[in-house]
Amino acid sequence: MAGQLSGQPIFILREGSQRTKGREAQSNNIMAAKAVAGAVRTTLGPKGMDKMLVDSMGDIVITNDGATILKEMDIEHPAAKMIVEVAKTQDDEVGDGTTTAAVLAGELLKNAEDLLESGVHPTIIASGYRLASIKAKEILQTIAKPVKSDNRELLLKISATAITGKGSDSSKDVFSNLAVDAVLSVVDTDNGKNTVDVEDIKVEKKVGGSVEESVLIKGMVVDKERVHSNMPKKVTNAKILLLNEALEIKKTEVDAEISIKSPDQLQLFLDQEEQMLHDMVNKVVKCGANVVFVQKGIDDIAQHYLAKEGVYAVRRVKKSDMEKLARATGAKILTSLKEIMDSDLGIAGLVEEKKIGDESMTYVTECNNPKAVSIILRGGTEHVVDEAERAIHDALRVVGVAIEDEKLVAGGGSPEVELALRLREYSATLKGREQLAVGKFAEALEIIPRTLAENAGLDPINMLVDMRSQHEQGNKTAGLNVFTGKVVDMWEEGVVEPLRVKIQAINSGTEVATMILRIDDVLSSRSAPPMPPGGGMEGMGGMGGMEGMM
Repeated sequence: MAGQLSGQPIFILREGSQRTKGREAQSNNIMAAKAVAGAVRTTLGPKGMDKMLVDSMGDIVITNDGATILKEMDIEHPAAKMIVEVAKTQDDEVGDGTTTAAVLAGELLKNAEDLLESGVHPTIIASGYRLASIKAKEILQTIAKPVKSDNRELLLKISATAITGKGSDSSKDVFSNLAVDAVLSVVDTDNGKNTVDVEDIKVEKKVGGSVEESVLIKGMVVDKERVHSNMPKKVTNAKILLLNEALEIKKTEVDAEISIKSPDQLQLFLDQEEQMLHDMVNKVVKCGANVVFVQKGIDDIAQHYLAKEGVYAVRRVKKSDMEKLARATGAKILTSLKEIMDSDLGIAGLVEEKKIGDESMTYVTECNNPKAVSIILRGGTEHVVDEAERAIHDALRVVGVAIEDEKLVAGGGSPEVELALRLREYSATLKGREQLAVGKFAEALEIIPRTLAENAGLDPINMLVDMRSQHEQGNKTAGLNVFTGKVVDMWEEGVVEPLRVKIQAINSGTEVATMILRIDDVLSSRSAPPMPPGGGMEGMGGMGGMEGMM
């Protein structure tokens, strides 16, 4: 990039920098975004295929989850990275619909390219897309149906829809029940509004057994064993103390030396240390606790005394597990042993050590009203368990979102066909060139049912025509059953999704598409060339004249 000054070129960018501008920059960006969307497109829907991703270390990920695929792919192109962001945002916000969001963003850009070639200005396309997305969200509100958190049957259908097409498809019923039960356990209701924090549901993966053996524990499972073999393996009517302080002798804050001159002084010193640890254990026992979870360490001598008193103790528990234990048992996390009230202790019917596979774990169960629960996922291999975890994560999130928003739409491509139909009607009411952009937006939405049909090996054109005609006749929930290849009422089939999944996909897809469209200049600078060995300045372009400045 250079400017002219009286015949003398002036260099503004570093040597080796690249610049693409105008139509070429737009084409490059759109092409990159389309390529990324194309990479995940075949995973969409119940008949979508999986991807195997192998990283530089040889680690393998086999998944159907759009966000995971895009995260694991090592994407360099800046515009392509923006599509990855769309999938990530979708995953963070609603947990499902990541592939839909990425595919939609790619299709919006592809359709915008046709308009750019016809001479429509990018700003007009962006403005038309924005109008269309606002209208689409209004239309979605009108076709949404309510759901109540006590409608278990409908919640199971939402969960099953999210799991369909993932690797754990065969155990859909098991997973749906696990997800619904887990979410219903952790719902908080405040002023009539439900909130669900999926963080309160701990998912513990264990290789071995089959996926069907996965279970929900109404309480907590901590991936730790008791610290001493003489401690009881099982404690009923447990009173649980959660401690953030180490049951060890504290080191001094400043560097200090203790000078001991004779062996009996040493013995006194050691006895005193032991006495302090004994006092600590006595405080624990005195407060009535018979189970102790410590976030830090427990000294060997303290372990011995705890075992003698029949207290079940676990050390080095993760902070997140401590917080979940507090929610599950009603205990308070204490930072000091100084004053322990009765109300600081948590209650559980049973605390026991169980072996799963070759590892021992601590189960805290039979809690009165646990506000934190655990799911133990089983599976034949590491990859099966990992994919099962991604499936259950999606299911938990969509059930949580449905309980929070209490609004659903049908699945199977039916909302997209309905939106496309209504947006075409809306575009006819517009005066300017935005009309063309709204029309293209409507067309882009149809990529979802089209892809569902393609991935199921059906004829996409026939299916789309069939769906459109059903929607024109007023059947707003007509969608594609990919197993029978027929257009049916998705609501009756039980294929339902939370409204927020669709709204978020349209929001983020439109935003990223308009952002990429408005870029007409890409400046990419290279990093500075490395210094030659010895730190010499010779041969470094642009460094001439340094000597004169010394």
